[in-house]
Amino acid sequence: MRLKRYLEVPGDGRRFPQIPAQAMRWAILLGQILRESSFHPLESLVGSGQRRSLGVSRKFGDDALGYFTERLDPTPTRRAAIQIVRQTKRNKAFQNHAFIGLALDGTTAGRCRQPQCSLCRPWRHATTKQIAGYRHHLVMLSVVGTGLSLPIDVEPFGTGDSEYAAGQRLLRRVIPELGVRFADYLVVDGEFATAPFLHAGDELDLPVVARLKGNLPELFQAAMKRFSQMSPKLSFRGGSDRIQVWDADDFDPWESLRWSTVRVVYYRQHKPEGTVIEAYWLTNLSPQRVGTRSLFRMAKSRWEIENQGFNEAKNHPASSRQQSTVGVVADRSSPHQPATLSSALPAPGTPSSAERHRTLPPAVAEPSEISRAEHQLTLCTS
Repeated sequence: MRLKRYLEVPGDGRRFPQIPAQAMRWAILLGQILRESSFHPLESLVGSGQRRSLGVSRKFGDDALGYFTERLDPTPTRRAAIQIVRQTKRNKAFQNHAFIGLALDGTTAGRCRQPQCSLCRPWRHATTKQIAGYRHHLVMLSVVGTGLSLPIDVEPFGTGDSEYAAGQRLLRRVIPELGVRFADYLVVDGEFATAPFLHAGDELDLPVVARLKGNLPELFQAAMKRFSQMSPKLSFRGGSDRIQVWDADDFDPWESLRWSTVRVVYYRQHKPEGTVIEAYWLTNLSPQRVGTRSLFRMAKSRWEIENQGFNEAKNHPASSRQQSTVGVVADRSSPHQPATLSSALPAPGTPSSAERHRTLPPAVAEPSEISRAEHQLTLCTS
């Protein structure tokens, strides 16, 4: 993966380091490979007799890891993640798929009772509406639609900011680094289906596939009315599901949208047990460039960022699927959201403010896992 330079210079921001940055970054990589994302097991690992066989030069505690990650400059990590994603494409990992997609969506991470930094936003009980704590909000960009979901980067946003604005910042930072020809489309939820956001996609030469909901009432109602009077353009089976798709590319844009026309697709996905999943989507991709079935698949690829991105990272941090993703959680504006690189040989997500308050059992890796880690780390630095 050509990460040797990054591991040697990961962006250490400590003024008077006593422990080499490479040793701690190496240990964090080991934690991801051994599926131990918390700093407590890492402290046990580097304090054990297995430390030298893994190439960790000295032992240290979880507090030292926290101090180190809190001061990491995110820029080297972000560059390393983009380098991995571009290398993945050069290695033809996506060659069996006609289109490479990017998905953009927001989520939350961490939780604490009191605000710890400017990025902490309050969250409220659903019933009482009283503030129950604070957490971080962020937007993530991920490769989708290729059979290999690869989270690339995130952009946090605090009080007074928004997911919508953070998403535009993230795109403007990442797309020029990836290259304008890297991806064929960007898929987003309905919150991003606004003229300024769609124009930002135009500026970056990135076609957008966006969910169409009631926030665009005139277009939404026009699509519902027309498709209710039409037969589906395409019907096919997807596994055990029966899928119907309606498609028209001549809807009028709303007043502020600088598109000559808007293409809308509507699908109904009939499940064997009788449930029906339906959704409307809008895009500026022409039928000549992307057919109806391909556009349906592009729209469905949005769920990869939910399932292989957020869900796996939050609920199954030690799963094997996470080991095959690439991602960055990096912004040093916050003292309790450390920068991390996640890839086939990644550094884990370090503890949030909430995680630091709970006691986790120490873990020492089995010998078979040590051998696997040594092999993967050799690949990582080659």
